[in-house]
Amino acid sequence: MIKDGANEEDIAAYLSDRNIPADELTLRAIAQHILANPPARGYLTISNALQWRLQYQRVLHLNKKIEGIVRVTHSINP
Repeated sequence: MIKDGANEEDIAAYLSDRNIPADELTLRAIAQHILANPPARGYLTISNALQWRLQYQRVLHLNKKIEGIVRVTHSINP
């Protein structure tokens, strides 16, 4: 999208269309970060489904460093 001239609003709208669980301010912050630090190549996978949490729990506990992969997971405690 960046190579095609996307701006902050375009990226935030794209994230919103993909049902990223965040409010508008957070989506704009993520879009700003993406514009300031364009990924060389990557993918984004987000799901609130219990199946995802169970299947990918092992990924969250992965201790091995993988070149080109940046860990951006965290816990939200009420």
